[in-house]
Amino acid sequence: MNEVWLVDYARTPFSRSRTQDPENDAFGEIRGDELLSRLLMKFFDGSLADKGIEKKDIDELTVGVASGVLENWTYGGKTPAFLSGFPHHVPCIFVDRQCGSAGSGMHIGIMEIMTGFSKIVLSTGFEHMTRVRGKGVEPNFSIADKASEFYRPDLDVNTVFNMLQTAQKLYEEEVPTFTKEDMDKFGVRSHNLTVKNQESGWFKGEIIPLQGHTPGNVDEPMLVDRDLSARPSTLEKVSTLPRVSTPFFLEKNGGKDGYIKREGTDEGVITPGNASPLNAGATAAVIMEAKEAEKRGIEPMARIVSMGWAGVDPTVMGRGPVPATIKALKHAGLSAEEIDYWEINEAFCIVTLNCMDKLNIPEEKVNIMGGSTAIGHPLGSTMIRLTGTLARILKDKKAKYGVANACVGGGQGVATVIENLDA
Repeated sequence: MNEVWLVDYARTPFSRSRTQDPENDAFGEIRGDELLSRLLMKFFDGSLADKGIEKKDIDELTVGVASGVLENWTYGGKTPAFLSGFPHHVPCIFVDRQCGSAGSGMHIGIMEIMTGFSKIVLSTGFEHMTRVRGKGVEPNFSIADKASEFYRPDLDVNTVFNMLQTAQKLYEEEVPTFTKEDMDKFGVRSHNLTVKNQESGWFKGEIIPLQGHTPGNVDEPMLVDRDLSARPSTLEKVSTLPRVSTPFFLEKNGGKDGYIKREGTDEGVITPGNASPLNAGATAAVIMEAKEAEKRGIEPMARIVSMGWAGVDPTVMGRGPVPATIKALKHAGLSAEEIDYWEINEAFCIVTLNCMDKLNIPEEKVNIMGGSTAIGHPLGSTMIRLTGTLARILKDKKAKYGVANACVGGGQGVATVIENLDA
C-alpha cells in the first residue's frame, strides 16, 4: 500500500467552556463550525500556503464531532467547507466516534491514501461544549426497559451514558492498583507541565490564535493564543476539589464498608482535578501520499505506521485505549517497549494510568508536554491534537516511534502509531 505522511497540523486554542454561563467562555459567541472554519482559513493562508497546498488540492475533507446535533450538524461535513471557502468539488464526510471522531476521520483518510483513492486528505475535528452539550441528544433507554425487545440486562444505562460513572467504575475495578491520590498527582503533573510549556512558548508551534472575547465581557475583544483551562496546581489544592462521581461499592472490594474504609468517605473519586474540563476548540491535519509529498518538496512531520480501534464494556469505557493500542502495535510489528513517547488522552486520569499500567509504560514517556486534564478535551477534535502534538514531540526529542490513543464513550478505543523519519 501507499506510504502516508502527516505533513502539517494546527489547532485553535482550547477555551474553557461554561455551559450555564456562556459569556465566560472566550469563544462563547462563536459557533463550533465557525471555530473550525476560522482555523482552516488561517491554516491555508499560513503554513499550507508556504507548502503550496491549496483548498482545491484536497481529495477528502473529514470532520469529526462527538455531538453532531443542532448547530453542530455539519451537513455531511459540507458546512465547514462552505464557511471556509472550499471549492464544491471537494468531497466531505462527517465522522462520529465520540472522543475518537477526529482520529477515525483521519484513519479513513489514511486508508483512502494507502489504497490509492486519495492523495491529499484534510482531517479535522471540532467541539463546542458551551453551545452544544447534552442538547438535542435523545439516547434510546429501551435497553433498560424489561418490557422492551431491546432490553439488555447486562447494561446499566446510568453508567453507559455517564462518563463520570464509567471512570469511577474503572477505578473501583482496578482497586488496589490505583488510589485517588495517584489520580490527583497525575492531574497536578498535567497542569504544571502544560503551564511550563505554555510559558516556554512550545505550544505556539501548533496553535493558531483566534479572536474571542474577554471572559465575562462579550463586548471586549481578546486574542486567544493559549489554552485557557491550564493553571499552576498543587496536590494540596487539587485534593480538596469537589467529588463529582458516585461509588458503585463493588462487592469484590468489600462493598460499602470496604469502600469507606479504603477511601475515608462514601463519595466518589473523580473530581475536576483528575479529569478533563469542558472545552471549545478545533483541530486540523493534512495527510498525504508520500510520493505526492516528495514531488511537491514537502517534508513529513511523521509517517503513519498503523492504526487500531476496539470495543470494550461501555460501563468501563476507559479500558478502550488498551486493546486499540495492542491491535495497532501488532499490525505495526512493534511492542510497547519500542515506543518512545505516548500521548494518552486524559479524559480522566484513571484512563491514562490504567493504560500505562496495562502496557507497562513509564511515566516519563507519557504526555510530557502536559495532558488533556489541563490542555482541554473538546471531544470530537482531540485525537488530531494528540497525534499532531506527538509528531512535534518526536521531532524535538529526535525519537522514532510514538502512539496516540484515547478512550471513547460507548465503550471503544482508538490508537494511531507514527514514526519520525528523521530519527
